[in-house]
Amino acid sequence: MTAAGLAALVVISGAGASGALAAPGKPGQPRYAPGAEGVGDPYFPYSGNGGYDVAHYDLDLDYTPPAPAPALLEGQLTGVATIDIVATQDLDRFNLDLRGMTASALSVNGKPAAGIPVPAAGAEIDGAAYWQVQDDDARIWELVVQPRPKIKAGQSFQVVVEYGGTTIRPLDIEGALYGWVTTRDGAMVVSEPDGSMTWYPVSDHQTDKASYRFEITVPEGKVAVANGVPAQDPVTADGLTTWYWDAPDEQASYLTTASVGDFDLRNTYFSASGVPIIDAVDTKLSASRLATTNASLLRQPAMIDLFESLFGKYPFNSYGAIVDNDSVGYALETQTRPVYSAQASEGTVAHELAHQWFGNAVSPDRWADIWLNEGWATYATWIWNEERGIRTAQAAYNIWYNSAPPTSSYWTFQIGDPGPLGLFAGQVYNRGAGTLHALRLEVGDEAFFAGARLWVERYNDSTGSAADFQAVYEEVSGQDLDAFFQIWLYGQEKPPATWTLP
Repeated sequence: MTAAGLAALVVISGAGASGALAAPGKPGQPRYAPGAEGVGDPYFPYSGNGGYDVAHYDLDLDYTPPAPAPALLEGQLTGVATIDIVATQDLDRFNLDLRGMTASALSVNGKPAAGIPVPAAGAEIDGAAYWQVQDDDARIWELVVQPRPKIKAGQSFQVVVEYGGTTIRPLDIEGALYGWVTTRDGAMVVSEPDGSMTWYPVSDHQTDKASYRFEITVPEGKVAVANGVPAQDPVTADGLTTWYWDAPDEQASYLTTASVGDFDLRNTYFSASGVPIIDAVDTKLSASRLATTNASLLRQPAMIDLFESLFGKYPFNSYGAIVDNDSVGYALETQTRPVYSAQASEGTVAHELAHQWFGNAVSPDRWADIWLNEGWATYATWIWNEERGIRTAQAAYNIWYNSAPPTSSYWTFQIGDPGPLGLFAGQVYNRGAGTLHALRLEVGDEAFFAGARLWVERYNDSTGSAADFQAVYEEVSGQDLDAFFQIWLYGQEKPPATWTLP
């Protein structure tokens, strides 16, 4: 089905894509309408969904990795997703995001809904039903649910979806691997920006955070690692092992993981403030990569100590790492347990740890705000390098600032609006860090770090925008920062040398 076809489908019951229109009702009585098929992010219009707020996901997954020496890297995944939801409007229909998996059964509050083919435009749908729209060209992947009885605003309800399919190696909008990436020995699960839908039905946008619990069954000998802490000891029977993980903190969907492989799940150790650290390291790392990884991971407690002193208390119930010998070509700050490709280097470990405050505790309200994630993580690495005596943050800034002449096209890129194909451009990281260092010089150290702590405190478990960020720094500094942020986020020329110091 094309995008136009989905629009026609949504109009069947008299509602537009936003769900703003509804059949006339009596005064004071519900006006039921479909929830929107996206949250309205300009970069990813069909990501997330409207009309409800998810409180909790309970994911029961069974995964069979590829056979030894596979011709194709394909696995088999079946799952049962139990989703606790609160309606934010009167709903006669709502969507979940699901890509490449097929729903085989669905219920709402224990009442089964019938699966039907995608209705033709103008068709009438009687009774509770669900159907799927999968359009790779238009990047539309929707599981559409029509509950009966209808759902009133403020009502809590539970959806249970049984689903499954063949896992492959899905690609994001830029053609990079993401989501449930099948590997030789299991799966490397890294879902930024909208890849969680490749492995469970979800409202796949960071504005709808929720808590999670995972029950992951894999062949005996494999280790499954997810967010949070073990909920109980693994259970082995009939050649299968089930792993249990609990992640009670609010979490954006793109930060979930359920990676599977030949991991050494190491003993828990702690930061000075008592944060438990759990690492899973691939047993097949080369000697040199293992040495680099071990040295880097051993610095995690000291990194937590430093960042807590600057940004406030570590925001979650645990930390750690998943280091996979397979590679997607990048690391990802999956909440409480970042995933590293091939090895974990010290700078990357500092970067992914800083994301737990900047990107995870406080996520970008829209993907255009991603510089707030990557700029902070990069700048925190500059700060860590200064702590280690490698170079000062000012020296790192000067090196970056002098890396391209004023005539370079490098400076025309707007980090405040990078576009969906520019989310991971180098400027988002380095000019983002440069923006923060310049801001520090602009407002002074006291206001700068007070603003960092206030930002995390005010928007913890939620999202914030560039405008929100500016407002926080104007509050703590007492300065008008309009001109500053215009230059740094949206300017298309090299910023003045004002912030380059000896």
